[in-house]
Amino acid sequence: MEPKSLKTILPFHLQTILIHPTYFSPIAQYAAILQAKEYQFEITDNFQKQTYRTRCYICGPNGKQLLNVPIKHDKTQQKIKTKDIKIDNETSYWQQNHIRSFQAAYRSSPFFEYYIDDMLPLFEKKHTYLLDLNLATHSFIMEAFQEKCSYSKSSQYQEFPIQKEDFRILVNAKTDLQIKFPEYVQIFDDKHGFQPNLSILDLLFMEGPNTSNVLSKLDITSI
Repeated sequence: MEPKSLKTILPFHLQTILIHPTYFSPIAQYAAILQAKEYQFEITDNFQKQTYRTRCYICGPNGKQLLNVPIKHDKTQQKIKTKDIKIDNETSYWQQNHIRSFQAAYRSSPFFEYYIDDMLPLFEKKHTYLLDLNLATHSFIMEAFQEKCSYSKSSQYQEFPIQKEDFRILVNAKTDLQIKFPEYVQIFDDKHGFQPNLSILDLLFMEGPNTSNVLSKLDITSI
């Protein structure tokens, strides 16, 4: 069963938005991307810890679970651009751990088998830079949506973007978004209740082609 194009269902509520590339982005981020006519990825900002740049959240057997991409820390530099952050592929088995976590959480979901074969190559390649990994996960998601993966990248940092709507706040994992997330069936909601704004993978594995209908109910313009 092929997913319908979300762009044929979601109206363009937004024109051009500025947003961060993140790791298997949360649902709110894709609602923004798919409701925008154009989007630009912010890559010239200074890297900040504890954001969706390096993490995503899923819901597993034990509840909400953080999956984190390890990065290399350069103690000689106080500030480093996000585009220059490197992944630590040498001291951890993060790729294997993430795959096991996805399997434990979603192997019994309706659409896990439909998407997993296309997703696995993301974990077979050792990306040097975090940005390349995040852009690769974005390409996978857009392909699953059957959408064109067409974006631009920022060339210089602007605190107040010109002619763009600023959705960079969505990168902050600690921000409590005051919007109502549409509920859908989740694997462990009988144990842990509905968990809003998890990684887009949670919605994709559960809803497959119906992802568009769920995202269309999220009023991203109220952020």
